[in-house]
Amino acid sequence: MIPWIQVDSARTPDGGQELRLKRRGDEFSIMLGTNELMNSRLSGSEEALARFSCERIAGRNQPDILIGGLGMGFTLRAALAALDEDATITVAELVPAVVAWARGPMAKIFDGCLDDPRVTIQEVDVGQLIRAEKAIWDAILLDVDNGPEGIVYKGNDTLYDAAGLAATHAALKPGGVLAVWSQGPDSRFTRRLTQAGFAVEEINTRANGKRGARHVIWVATRTP
Repeated sequence: MIPWIQVDSARTPDGGQELRLKRRGDEFSIMLGTNELMNSRLSGSEEALARFSCERIAGRNQPDILIGGLGMGFTLRAALAALDEDATITVAELVPAVVAWARGPMAKIFDGCLDDPRVTIQEVDVGQLIRAEKAIWDAILLDVDNGPEGIVYKGNDTLYDAAGLAATHAALKPGGVLAVWSQGPDSRFTRRLTQAGFAVEEINTRANGKRGARHVIWVATRTP
């Protein structure tokens, strides 16, 4: 058995916890304490987040996509595969070390996608970009923390409360899509989405295709 080796570490945005990048052969893991936040062998639900979103905005000219959370790039690569060359994708990542890992030890996993001309990386809170302008995004994809009940950074909770969802609704173009990844279901969040003016689909998916842990993706369409 090949042992796990710690490659690097970084503090969470509030400085209270430590993220650790670990490697075992060609496999990578990002850990928070004893919790594994992501693994390079498990990408199915993150890819589904992009696929469901892109399906619902298919046919739009020059779509503008905002992805909250870079992670291991699964959502970004799936979005690039699904979108035409006229698309623009902005990725907001709050932890600079995660971007450094993507360009450094995990570069093989990212396979050059950060250099795609359609992609811009901003080391900023995705909430800041959401609140910056109204009716600018065709889709907003949030793979931030563990979903509506975060464990990494409490500041992320403001993305999922009533005020945060109202800001996201305003930031989307009419008919635009908010897609949210979560480790598990949350009926209160579903209700908040509806109250914020979204038509909501709640989709169950798996961490690795038809296998692995069960995750939830909300696909919420902005109604006028």
